[in-house]
Amino acid sequence: MPELRKDPVVGRWVIISTERARRPSDFAGQPVTPAGGPCVFCEGHEAGTPPEILAGRPGGGPPNGPGWTWRVVPNKFPALRIEGELEPAGEGVFDRMNGVGAHEVVIETPEHGASFATLSPDALADVLRAYRERLADLKKDPRFEYVLIFRNHGEAAGASLEHPHSQLIATPIIPVMVAEELAGAARYWELKERCVWCDVVRQEARSRRRVVLEEDGFVALAPFAPRFPFETWVLPARHRAAFEESDPAELRALAALLGEFFRRMGRVLGDPPFNFMLHTSPLRAPALPSFHWHLEIIPKLTRVAGFEWGSGFFINPVPPEDAAEALRAGGG
Repeated sequence: MPELRKDPVVGRWVIISTERARRPSDFAGQPVTPAGGPCVFCEGHEAGTPPEILAGRPGGGPPNGPGWTWRVVPNKFPALRIEGELEPAGEGVFDRMNGVGAHEVVIETPEHGASFATLSPDALADVLRAYRERLADLKKDPRFEYVLIFRNHGEAAGASLEHPHSQLIATPIIPVMVAEELAGAARYWELKERCVWCDVVRQEARSRRRVVLEEDGFVALAPFAPRFPFETWVLPARHRAAFEESDPAELRALAALLGEFFRRMGRVLGDPPFNFMLHTSPLRAPALPSFHWHLEIIPKLTRVAGFEWGSGFFINPVPPEDAAEALRAGGG
């Protein structure tokens, strides 16, 4: 059973997950599958994954076989396990609990060589719909406080399988990065009675200096103080705290923006490895006027080294204004 342990000084929770050490890629420095596949995520290899939780099957047909356009399956090597109770306990100054959660994989397409840049808007909208449906379903489990959806593209970004996929992990606590955003947004609301992200979107729409793309109610922009070169945020233009409240038209518009953004990023940066993370409202939170869901996209162009780890400061050699200008110019 994995375990959650809390640092007694800074209050940071860590997942101790011995299951992850069983992954073939761990500690070896090599991807699991060579370029070109095939792999367990390819169509016709469904027996190589745990039984699917959800799938898109336009032509019907039984689960766990060919004929799908996307699938959601449990992670074969989960960071947290769905079974069990939390059973929090103390050990002197230390706190721990069972590593209970959910760890799932969204297999985005049967095409091994596809990407967010090449998927059609409808196919990409289906992936976003899978995110929304899994968020809504996991919200029903009272053990979970948060669901983080993320995507690792490329070995340098932590991907262990080449086939296009993203992941979600449901946790019994709110992750520290999200908790910091929630706290900062709440302080801004208390001071000004406005959502800080709404204010950012309005200001950037006026200045245009850091706006990369806009699409039918969504905006992609370079944040004013980015940690990494070409870091980009994608936000709904109108206030929305919870991603799972998005309707089909909004998901289609978001898919169109994401596809165009990743095509531009590929043209400008040469298909770099990247991470993206969806920060949305906690599962148990009421409607939050202070919080605004957003995607954070971070190309892996620099390395985090000793100064960054030791200080919490990030050194970014590319001003966000220059990054946004380059991405705007990469429109093809």
